[in-house]
Amino acid sequence: MGMRPPSQHLVSAKDNGQTPTQGALDGLGKSIVHWTEKGDYHAAAIPGLSLFRRDEPSPPTAILHEPRICLIAQGAKRVWLGDDTYVYDAKHYLITSVDLPTVVQIIMASREKPYLGLVLKLDLHEISQLMVDGHLPAPRLQHSSRAMATGLVTLPLLAAFQRLVDLLAETEDIPVLAPIIKREIFYRLLVGDQGVRLRQMASAGSQSQQIAQAIHWLMGNFARPLHIDDLAGRVHMSTSTFHQHFRNVTAMSPLQYQKWLRLNEARRLMLSEDQDAASAAFQVGYESPSQFSREYRRLFGAPPLRDITGLRRSVPSRSDKPPK
Repeated sequence: MGMRPPSQHLVSAKDNGQTPTQGALDGLGKSIVHWTEKGDYHAAAIPGLSLFRRDEPSPPTAILHEPRICLIAQGAKRVWLGDDTYVYDAKHYLITSVDLPTVVQIIMASREKPYLGLVLKLDLHEISQLMVDGHLPAPRLQHSSRAMATGLVTLPLLAAFQRLVDLLAETEDIPVLAPIIKREIFYRLLVGDQGVRLRQMASAGSQSQQIAQAIHWLMGNFARPLHIDDLAGRVHMSTSTFHQHFRNVTAMSPLQYQKWLRLNEARRLMLSEDQDAASAAFQVGYESPSQFSREYRRLFGAPPLRDITGLRRSVPSRSDKPPK
């Protein structure tokens, strides 16, 4: 049994002159502080859950957003997806329903008020099962098919996340109780203001789910030449329909998506496997070293050698936007 972190109970929020929601955010923030005392990142014992703390703003960093919900107890963050920009804070969560290439930046953090956040990966199979079993109420109207959005944080959602984080102090209960609490969180999302997005992604045969299948193929075959007609055929869509819906979901074209995957894998090969730029470029599918260097610099803000040298010196690389 782990040491139980301090917790802010909802019953005391009114006594402190806070709204119940702010009291819940404060309690969740204290729990995150407790579990991140030894570093700014904590990979929790609960599968799919991670906790984060940062005492200063971060530089823009290119990452792949997996299907997940990102919740902030304190601070704020900015995410670029193609030409779209999302800013979220303690009042808004960020939800992603497919793997999306993004650039992220923590924009509000200090030693006095650190950025405190958590991430929970979405289980689309469990969400699909919940849709079948749950007799869910009709979803709220949604005006965008984008696979990323911000939603309003609610008190029931915060309460469920607090119970999930509290389980870290009762590790023997995690196998039984964590799946139950996760299911409640997924339910809250499905009936919330971004529920349509998840329902579309978890519904077999939907156009959103077909795009998710195409993304899965791209992630496993990004080094191969990309033929849009063939990929559209794989997911049983016409080329024009596929291209339109891919852009609607991801805010980029299939070629831009492939480019992001290639460049980030090349960066990993140079950093982790000590490959030179030419070898890494060839391995991820580039035939022109000059094209690789040009596109690499556009994404990461520096040519390959300078960027990797900077990373090895623990200097974060800079990236202002995804590749065009």
